[in-house]
Amino acid sequence: MLAFPCNQFANQEPGTDAEILEFATNEFDVTFPMFSKIEVNGDGAAPLYAFLKEAQPGDGESSDITWNFEKFLVNGAGEVVARFPPPVTPEEIAEQLDSYRT
Repeated sequence: MLAFPCNQFANQEPGTDAEILEFATNEFDVTFPMFSKIEVNGDGAAPLYAFLKEAQPGDGESSDITWNFEKFLVNGAGEVVARFPPPVTPEEIAEQLDSYRT
């Protein structure tokens, strides 16, 4: 699990990287890596998210990320094998991991 904070959704991540990490750690006991805040949609989208969205464009009219906590599953070969909407929990994804192994 890797986290990339983004403030493009209702100004939910307005803080600095350090403030976001402190909040996530204190409020949600986050133990996975938290990276610097990035953009995930639009002209300023990080190259990683351009790659993820191209590989798994989603079900909507646009490949844009719909909200914070949208998730992508990348296998050991670096292939983007699935995309999950925000309500899907990491625990639910973990239950499905065997079906995505290469």
